[in-house]
Amino acid sequence: MDQYFKIYQKFDIHRLMLSDKRRVLMAYKNAIFNMKEKFQGKVVMDVGAGSGILSIFCAEVGVKKVYAVEASTLAQIIEQVSIENNLQNTIEVIHSKVEDIHPCNLEKIDIIVSLWMGFYLLHEGMLDSVLFARDNFLRRDGIMFPCEATLYASPCQLPSMYKFRVNSGDSLPVYLSMVSIGKEYRKIKSNEPEVLLLHQDNLLAEEKVLAWLNLNCISIEEVNLLGAKNYGSLCDKNGKYQGICIWFDIEFLDRSFLSTAPHDEVTHWKQTVVLPVDRKVEKDIEVKDIEVKEGYPIFYKLELKRDASNPRRYNIEFNFLDADEVFWDVIDAL
Repeated sequence: MDQYFKIYQKFDIHRLMLSDKRRVLMAYKNAIFNMKEKFQGKVVMDVGAGSGILSIFCAEVGVKKVYAVEASTLAQIIEQVSIENNLQNTIEVIHSKVEDIHPCNLEKIDIIVSLWMGFYLLHEGMLDSVLFARDNFLRRDGIMFPCEATLYASPCQLPSMYKFRVNSGDSLPVYLSMVSIGKEYRKIKSNEPEVLLLHQDNLLAEEKVLAWLNLNCISIEEVNLLGAKNYGSLCDKNGKYQGICIWFDIEFLDRSFLSTAPHDEVTHWKQTVVLPVDRKVEKDIEVKDIEVKEGYPIFYKLELKRDASNPRRYNIEFNFLDADEVFWDVIDAL
């Protein structure tokens, strides 16, 4: 079995998903029930069905059939859960990757539902499978659920990453310096994105849209590279410019949406922060935090590029940019 599916079948992951009230109950379930007239009597495919919760929601509003497609051993659990809820005549479990299902072996689908999003929207690469299902099984006038996704970024300060702290139970003399440990910690974190909860007060400027995905028509190739341009923002407060915060939202056909922004209710996705390579580490010279003032212009370059060796992952590159070098290139974006 693909390593991805071995990890995905772990119950802790799906327990986390099911306990995320806002994600499942307030977003997907409410949107499905609000649009029950669109679902009733229709044929639905749940791509990457996991625990089967979306398949159950669809069955509850009166769909004709739900094909719950799940490649991991969780497929067996979905069958048991459908029996427990007396939905076995509506939910048909397909224990397979969606890419391995031959189009001739399945009727055309009216609606595709999926909880495909990962950290910073794209981590785990489930979107490719959803788009494959759309291109091979969805009717021409079919519905994608959700239908849109938007990825955002904003400059931020990261006090928890730039100030080394010991646990409250530890005892260290107050005069000891831990700068070297903090520097090494930032060096490690600059090589990979960090998932955490960022307080909205630590955002320094209005967010910029990195990518808007119309799931009805976007191609797999179009999500190989996102962002990849210079961005500019005006600070709306004083602070220390230390990194970039990334989050996303999704939208359903009824115009309801789910946001993972710092100013919205917490979800298990939290936010993703990206640090630049610490110039102090590179040049071994002292570099102070970049202090910014309200109204100060901030410029940066950010790109998400699919990893050539592991297409389910993305490499995120973030660079501070000098205002003198890029000002006229991005002045219209301010």
